[in-house]
Amino acid sequence: MALVKFGGGITDMRGSIGGNVYTRNRFGAVCRQNTKPVNPKTSRQDLARSIMALVVSSWNSTASAAQKLAWETYADSISWLNKLGESVNLTGFNHFVRSNCARRQVNYSMVYAGPTTLTLPSEDNDFAVSPSSASQHIAVSFNDGLDWVSENSAVMHISMGLPKNAGVNYFEGPWQRIGELKGNSGSPLTSPQNVNVSYPIAEDQKIFCKATIQRADGRLSKPFRDDAVVSG
Repeated sequence: MALVKFGGGITDMRGSIGGNVYTRNRFGAVCRQNTKPVNPKTSRQDLARSIMALVVSSWNSTASAAQKLAWETYADSISWLNKLGESVNLTGFNHFVRSNCARRQVNYSMVYAGPTTLTLPSEDNDFAVSPSSASQHIAVSFNDGLDWVSENSAVMHISMGLPKNAGVNYFEGPWQRIGELKGNSGSPLTSPQNVNVSYPIAEDQKIFCKATIQRADGRLSKPFRDDAVVSG
Protein backbone atom coordinates (compact mmCIF):
# COMPACT_ATOMS: atom_id res chain seq x y z
CA MET A 1 0.00 0.00 0.00
CA ALA A 2 1.30 3.47 -0.87
CA LEU A 3 1.72 6.16 1.77
CA VAL A 4 0.22 9.39 0.39
CA LYS A 5 0.45 12.95 1.65
CA PHE A 6 -2.31 15.26 0.41
CA GLY A 7 -2.03 18.99 -0.10
CA GLY A 8 -3.48 20.98 -2.99
CA GLY A 9 -3.49 17.66 -4.78
CA ILE A 10 -1.01 14.88 -4.03
CA THR A 11 2.29 16.37 -2.88
CA ASP A 12 4.19 13.20 -2.04
CA MET A 13 3.73 9.46 -2.32
CA ARG A 14 5.72 6.47 -1.01
CA GLY A 15 5.04 2.78 -1.40
CA SER A 16 3.26 0.78 -4.09
CA ILE A 17 -0.09 0.85 -5.87
CA GLY A 18 -0.83 -1.86 -8.39
CA GLY A 19 2.29 -2.38 -10.47
CA ASN A 20 3.95 0.95 -9.59
CA VAL A 21 6.34 1.89 -6.78
CA TYR A 22 6.59 5.51 -5.66
CA THR A 23 9.71 6.81 -3.92
CA ARG A 24 12.10 9.76 -3.89
CA ASN A 25 15.82 10.20 -4.47
CA ARG A 26 18.11 13.23 -4.65
CA PHE A 27 16.64 14.16 -8.04
CA GLY A 28 13.04 14.22 -6.81
CA ALA A 29 9.99 11.95 -6.94
CA VAL A 30 10.38 8.62 -8.74
CA CYS A 31 7.84 6.11 -10.01
CA ARG A 32 9.06 2.72 -11.20
CA GLN A 33 7.62 -0.65 -12.07
CA ASN A 34 7.10 -2.97 -9.14
CA THR A 35 9.05 -6.17 -9.72
CA LYS A 36 8.96 -9.17 -7.39
CA PRO A 37 12.54 -10.23 -6.62
CA VAL A 38 13.61 -13.83 -6.83
CA ASN A 39 14.02 -15.41 -3.39
CA PRO A 40 17.53 -16.96 -3.33
CA LYS A 41 16.84 -18.57 0.09
CA THR A 42 20.36 -17.96 1.36
CA SER A 43 21.56 -19.08 4.78
CA ARG A 44 21.65 -15.42 5.89
CA GLN A 45 18.01 -14.98 4.92
CA ASP A 46 17.00 -18.18 6.67
CA LEU A 47 18.77 -17.03 9.84
CA ALA A 48 17.11 -13.60 9.74
CA ARG A 49 13.67 -15.14 9.25
CA SER A 50 14.14 -17.63 12.08
CA ILE A 51 15.28 -14.84 14.41
CA MET A 52 12.26 -12.71 13.47
CA ALA A 53 9.89 -15.62 14.08
CA LEU A 54 11.48 -16.32 17.48
CA VAL A 55 11.29 -12.69 18.61
CA VAL A 56 7.67 -12.23 17.49
CA SER A 57 6.70 -15.48 19.21
CA SER A 58 8.47 -14.34 22.39
CA TRP A 59 6.48 -11.09 22.45
CA ASN A 60 3.22 -12.99 22.01
CA SER A 61 3.85 -15.88 24.39
CA THR A 62 6.63 -14.97 26.84
CA ALA A 63 6.68 -11.21 27.50
CA SER A 64 4.44 -10.29 30.45
CA ALA A 65 1.76 -7.61 30.36
CA ALA A 66 3.95 -5.39 32.55
CA GLN A 67 6.93 -5.84 30.23
CA LYS A 68 4.81 -5.02 27.17
CA LEU A 69 3.51 -1.90 28.91
CA ALA A 70 7.10 -0.81 29.63
CA TRP A 71 7.97 -1.17 25.92
CA GLU A 72 4.87 0.85 25.01
CA THR A 73 5.94 3.58 27.45
CA TYR A 74 9.38 3.61 25.86
CA ALA A 75 7.89 3.74 22.36
CA ASP A 76 5.65 6.69 23.27
CA SER A 77 8.79 8.69 24.12
CA ILE A 78 10.66 7.96 20.87
CA SER A 79 9.86 9.95 17.75
CA TRP A 80 10.61 8.47 14.33
CA LEU A 81 10.47 9.75 10.75
CA ASN A 82 8.20 7.90 8.33
CA LYS A 83 8.77 7.69 4.57
CA LEU A 84 7.33 11.18 4.11
CA GLY A 85 9.68 12.68 6.68
CA GLU A 86 6.91 13.16 9.23
CA SER A 87 7.46 12.52 12.93
CA VAL A 88 5.61 9.44 14.19
CA ASN A 89 5.85 6.97 17.07
CA LEU A 90 6.42 3.26 16.57
CA THR A 91 4.69 0.76 18.86
CA GLY A 92 6.24 -1.07 21.79
CA PHE A 93 6.03 -4.25 19.71
CA ASN A 94 8.01 -2.55 16.91
CA HIS A 95 10.81 -1.55 19.30
CA PHE A 96 10.85 -4.94 21.03
CA VAL A 97 11.28 -6.70 17.66
CA ARG A 98 13.80 -4.16 16.34
CA SER A 99 15.95 -4.39 19.46
CA ASN A 100 15.83 -8.12 20.04
CA CYS A 101 16.35 -9.16 16.42
CA ALA A 102 19.58 -7.15 16.54
CA ARG A 103 20.62 -8.79 19.82
CA ARG A 104 19.97 -12.31 18.53
CA GLN A 105 22.14 -11.56 15.49
CA VAL A 106 25.14 -11.42 17.86
CA ASN A 107 23.91 -14.29 20.06
CA TYR A 108 22.95 -12.06 22.97
CA SER A 109 19.93 -13.11 25.03
CA MET A 110 16.71 -11.23 24.48
CA VAL A 111 15.76 -8.27 26.64
CA TYR A 112 12.19 -8.52 27.90
CA ALA A 113 12.12 -5.59 30.30
CA GLY A 114 11.29 -2.36 28.52
CA PRO A 115 14.04 0.31 28.73
CA THR A 116 13.62 2.82 31.53
CA THR A 117 15.88 5.36 29.79
CA LEU A 118 13.39 6.95 27.42
CA THR A 119 15.78 8.06 24.69
CA LEU A 120 17.58 6.37 21.82
CA PRO A 121 21.34 5.85 22.16
CA SER A 122 23.36 8.62 20.54
CA GLU A 123 24.75 8.08 17.07
CA ASP A 124 28.53 8.18 16.61
CA ASN A 125 29.55 11.28 14.66
CA ASP A 126 33.11 9.94 14.43
CA PHE A 127 32.07 6.80 12.56
CA ALA A 128 34.26 6.40 9.47
CA VAL A 129 35.32 3.52 7.25
CA SER A 130 38.53 2.85 5.34
CA PRO A 131 38.29 -0.22 3.05
CA SER A 132 41.41 -1.97 1.72
CA SER A 133 41.54 -4.27 -1.31
CA ALA A 134 44.86 -5.74 -0.16
CA SER A 135 43.52 -6.99 3.17
CA GLN A 136 39.85 -7.35 2.18
CA HIS A 137 38.74 -5.67 5.37
CA ILE A 138 37.32 -2.35 6.46
CA ALA A 139 39.00 -0.31 9.17
CA VAL A 140 36.17 1.12 11.27
CA SER A 141 36.94 4.30 13.21
CA PHE A 142 34.64 5.31 16.06
CA ASN A 143 34.54 7.39 19.22
CA ASP A 144 36.00 4.98 21.77
CA GLY A 145 35.08 7.38 24.57
CA LEU A 146 31.35 6.69 24.22
CA ASP A 147 29.66 4.78 27.06
CA TRP A 148 28.74 1.69 25.02
CA VAL A 149 32.42 0.84 24.43
CA SER A 150 32.92 -0.08 28.08
CA GLU A 151 29.49 -1.59 28.68
CA ASN A 152 29.05 -5.36 28.66
CA SER A 153 26.34 -6.56 26.23
CA ALA A 154 26.47 -3.30 24.30
CA VAL A 155 27.39 -3.50 20.63
CA MET A 156 27.90 -1.56 17.41
CA HIS A 157 26.26 -3.40 14.48
CA ILE A 158 27.93 -2.82 11.09
CA SER A 159 26.63 -3.45 7.56
CA MET A 160 27.90 -2.75 4.05
CA GLY A 161 26.37 -2.53 0.57
CA LEU A 162 27.53 -3.95 -2.72
CA PRO A 163 30.65 -2.17 -4.04
CA LYS A 164 29.87 0.69 -6.44
CA ASN A 165 31.76 2.84 -8.93
CA ALA A 166 33.65 5.68 -7.27
CA GLY A 167 31.33 8.25 -8.86
CA VAL A 168 28.20 6.87 -7.15
CA ASN A 169 27.00 9.18 -4.37
CA TYR A 170 23.53 7.82 -3.59
CA PHE A 171 22.93 4.42 -2.02
CA GLU A 172 19.92 3.10 -0.12
CA GLY A 173 20.57 -0.64 -0.03
CA PRO A 174 20.39 -3.51 0.08
CA TRP A 175 22.69 -3.87 3.06
CA GLN A 176 24.45 -6.96 4.37
CA ARG A 177 25.63 -7.38 7.93
CA ILE A 178 29.43 -7.74 8.11
CA GLY A 179 30.13 -7.78 11.83
CA GLU A 180 29.94 -6.07 15.18
CA LEU A 181 32.09 -4.37 17.79
CA LYS A 182 31.18 -5.48 21.30
CA GLY A 183 31.41 -3.39 24.43
CA ASN A 184 33.54 -4.71 27.26
CA SER A 185 33.93 -3.21 30.73
CA GLY A 186 37.18 -5.07 31.41
CA SER A 187 38.93 -4.42 28.10
CA PRO A 188 37.22 -1.62 26.14
CA LEU A 189 37.84 -1.47 22.40
CA THR A 190 40.06 1.21 20.92
CA SER A 191 39.55 2.83 17.54
CA PRO A 192 39.99 1.74 14.78
CA GLN A 193 38.97 -1.92 14.51
CA ASN A 194 39.08 -4.11 11.39
CA VAL A 195 35.97 -5.88 10.06
CA ASN A 196 36.05 -8.36 7.19
CA VAL A 197 34.05 -7.52 4.06
CA SER A 198 31.11 -9.64 2.91
CA TYR A 199 31.72 -8.88 -0.78
CA PRO A 200 35.12 -8.89 -2.55
CA ILE A 201 36.31 -5.30 -2.99
CA ALA A 202 38.74 -3.80 -5.50
CA GLU A 203 40.80 -0.63 -5.56
CA ASP A 204 38.90 2.55 -6.54
CA GLN A 205 35.46 1.09 -5.86
CA LYS A 206 33.23 2.95 -3.40
CA ILE A 207 31.94 1.20 -0.30
CA PHE A 208 28.89 2.36 1.66
CA CYS A 209 28.60 1.29 5.30
CA LYS A 210 26.07 1.93 8.04
CA ALA A 211 26.01 1.17 11.75
CA THR A 212 23.82 1.30 14.82
CA ILE A 213 24.71 1.34 18.51
CA GLN A 214 22.84 -0.90 20.92
CA ARG A 215 23.02 -0.54 24.68
CA ALA A 216 22.76 -3.39 27.18
CA ASP A 217 19.14 -2.49 28.00
CA GLY A 218 18.17 -3.19 24.38
CA ARG A 219 17.89 0.39 23.13
CA LEU A 220 19.04 0.65 19.50
CA SER A 221 20.13 3.90 17.88
CA LYS A 222 19.03 5.17 14.51
CA PRO A 223 21.44 4.18 11.69
CA PHE A 224 24.41 6.35 10.85
CA ARG A 225 26.68 5.84 7.87
CA ASP A 226 29.85 6.61 5.96
CA ASP A 227 31.31 5.79 2.55
CA ALA A 228 34.84 5.64 1.21
CA VAL A 229 36.81 4.71 -1.90
CA VAL A 230 38.78 1.46 -1.60
CA SER A 231 42.54 1.81 -1.26
CA GLY A 232 45.06 -0.66 -2.66
